[in-house]
Order: sequence, then C-alpha cells, then structure tokens
Amino acid sequence: MIIKSFFTNSIGILTSRIFGFVRDLLTASILGANIYSDIFFVAFKLPNLFRRIFAEGAFSQSFIPSFIKSKNKSVFTYRIFTKFLLFILFISFIVTLFSGFFAKIIALGFDEKTIDIASPLVAINFYYLPLIFCVTFFSSLLQYKNHFATTAFSTALLNIALICSLLLTQGMSKETIVYAMSYAVIAGGFLQLFTHFIAIKNRNLLKIFTSGFTCRKRKDIKAEEKSFFHSFSHAIIGNSTPQISAFLDTAIASFLATGSISYLYYANRVFQLPLALFAIALSVGIFPRIARYIKANEREKSHQMFKDGFWILFFLLTLSTIGGYILSEEIIRVLFQRGAFTEYDSLTSANVLQMYLLGLLPFGLAKLFSLWLYASHKQKEAAKISMYALISNVLFYALFIKPFGVMGLALASSCAGFVLLFFTIKSFGVKMFLDIILDKKLAIFVGMLIIYIPTLLWIKEIINDYL
Repeated sequence: MIIKSFFTNSIGILTSRIFGFVRDLLTASILGANIYSDIFFVAFKLPNLFRRIFAEGAFSQSFIPSFIKSKNKSVFTYRIFTKFLLFILFISFIVTLFSGFFAKIIALGFDEKTIDIASPLVAINFYYLPLIFCVTFFSSLLQYKNHFATTAFSTALLNIALICSLLLTQGMSKETIVYAMSYAVIAGGFLQLFTHFIAIKNRNLLKIFTSGFTCRKRKDIKAEEKSFFHSFSHAIIGNSTPQISAFLDTAIASFLATGSISYLYYANRVFQLPLALFAIALSVGIFPRIARYIKANEREKSHQMFKDGFWILFFLLTLSTIGGYILSEEIIRVLFQRGAFTEYDSLTSANVLQMYLLGLLPFGLAKLFSLWLYASHKQKEAAKISMYALISNVLFYALFIKPFGVMGLALASSCAGFVLLFFTIKSFGVKMFLDIILDKKLAIFVGMLIIYIPTLLWIKEIINDYL
C-alpha cells in the first residue's frame, strides 16, 4: 500500500514538474534573468509563501488528524472550511489595497519605479491563494479516502496555464508577458479547483458539506474546533522554516546583483524536484495511515510503515543529492541555457544549486520525522523545532552572505536544514531513530554508492563532450 500511494504521488508530481520545467525553460528563454523575471518571481512569491505555510502543509497536517478524531465530521468540516475561506478572502482584499507595501516587504532592495511595476502583479497573483486553499481542503478529504491521484496530477494545470500564456505572448513586451503570466496563475487555480470538485462529487463527499450546513447550529463542536485551531497555530510555525527561509532569500537577493532572485529561483526549482517527488510524495501518501494507526494505538504497524518510508526516502534523496551536485552545471545548461539565459547565468545558477542540494537530505528526512510529530498531535513541539532552525538560518546568513554572495543564501538554508533534522530526530526519539538506521540496508546502500559515483562522473564526461 505504501508503494502504491508513493508512486501515485510521485508520478503525478513528476508530471507536474515536467510541465513546470517546460514553463521555466520558456520563462528563461523569453524573459531571461533580469528585472522583469525578478518582478514576476517576487509577485508569485507571496501567495506561494502563504500557500505552503498556511494552506497546504499546516492545514493538511492539522486537519486530517482532527478530522479522524471528530465525532461530528460533517459539521466540523463545514465550519472549518467556511471560516478559513472567509479569512483568506479578507487577507486577499487587504493585499489588493496595499499591494505596494507588500511588494516592498518581499523585495526590500527594489527601487520605487520597480515597486510600482510589481505592485499590481502582487495583487493579481495573491488571488491564487483562496483558490488553492479550496483545492487543499478538498485534497485533505480525498487523502482521508486514500485517493491521491487527482491532487498529484492536477498540479500540472497551473504550469500548463503558464505555458500557454508564454506561448501566446511571445515577442510582446516583457511587461505584457508578466501580466499574462499573472492572470494565468489565476486560471490555473480555477482549473485545479474544478478537477477537485469533480473528484469530490464523484466520491459522494459533497454530502459532508450539505449535512454540515444543515446541522451547523444543532451540534456543538467548539471543543473540536478549539483543538484544531490550537494544533493549526503551532503547525503554521512548524511548516514555516523552509518557506520563510525562501522568503528571506528573495528579500536579501534583491540587494544583490540584478538576476540574483532569478538564479535562486531556477536553482530552487531543480532542488524542489527530488524534495517534492520523494519526500513530499511519500509523506502525503503515508500520513493518513500513520495517523489512523497512532489513534488506534497500533504502534507496531505505524513504526514499521515509518521505517519502510525512511529507507525509501534515505536511498532516493542521497542518490539525488550526489547526482545533482556532480551534474549541477550540466542540468542547468540543458534545462535553461538558451535565448536570453546566458552561460554566466547557467554557471551562477549551478553554483547556487550545489549549495541548495547540501540541504536536500536533511530537509527531506525532517519532513518525514515531523510527519510523526503531527500525527501524534505534537504540533507545539514541531513549532519549537522550526523556530530553532529559523533562528539558525538567520545566523548562517550573517556568516555566508558576504564571502559567498547569492550562493551564501542557499548554503545558509542548507545548514539550517541540518539544525531542523537534528532537533526533529531528538524529539522523535534517539532510541527509535537508532532502531531504524541500524539495519542491513545501510551496508547495501554503501555498496551502491561505490558503483554510483564513478558512473556519474562517467556520465558527466559524456554530457560535456556532447554539449
């Protein structure tokens, strides 16, 4: 079962990322790495930040365990959905009114002229958030029913919408292109919402909302709501470390040379592929089951599922880290070096990618170990750990930004990933962790590396000769 859900999520994410790389290829070719690409990435950064902290990670990790525990699932579902949606719409309205202020917060180094260009784009892009919240909510219900395919594959729709906007506006002014891309973000959100609505309807889950609306005043679930919001508030902090780090990366990079934001973006896109393909796909696939096992006090089953997941993830992330680091320049050149994206852009982005990849294994494993904390309703503990990592990230910025420039930003994030993993394992339990890693699979893995690394070096030479 773990393999089935893992591959369903992985294939869906891979499909989306393939379209995403096509999108990035076109973006690099048409816009390059300049002020207009920086403006669009800044405008899209804010809804992405809120989406990953607020809608996707924190919400799902709090909602699913609370939903499983709830004795009045329909009323609980209806009330949580309506309260969140109204709040997010209100926030979107505030961002629209003060878009210049929010654009300035994201990119402190932008001058007033650039802020004026970025402000309306920030307002447009932010309306992706309420759409993706609805998608996330429906996705959580589908996960409870062990259905992952719709969510995994529908993420490609956003990238398809952006690809269409780029193709339709190719040759037009760069300002026109970034506006078209911003409206395409909204269109992609509607497409994702539509597919999830169909999936919910086909599985007869809409009755949860209708029943919840009918009974909303007759059943008191204040205690359940209080418990959920308490968990959610801590989960927001617990999910914030990599997202706030990315936010700080963008803000600091705006003070560096033109194109620095874009170098971070392109490198991070490559870095996020194995993280999403393996760590996120696996975590999403096993989270509902582990939550059920823990609630039913079936510790042995939950521990065995977690152990299997750990070794799958450890193997894949380690191989991805080594492979990506050795082939970083070749990967960037193949994916992005064409049109307005120059050789210098490729080299700089590759160096940034190498620094990001140092944190792939700790961030991926920390994602898995934090899953156990959330399933065990230890959101407060996860929040504390996240704050430790965030504070360490700021300290690493101070150490690395001057000697390494834009590469120092990525290196600081990776070092913070090791801090995050250390404290997460400590909270999970050192004894339980040792029980997992003291396994014959470790010796098999070392043997694989002896063959893997020379093979990669050989492949690198072949690619360089071809390029």
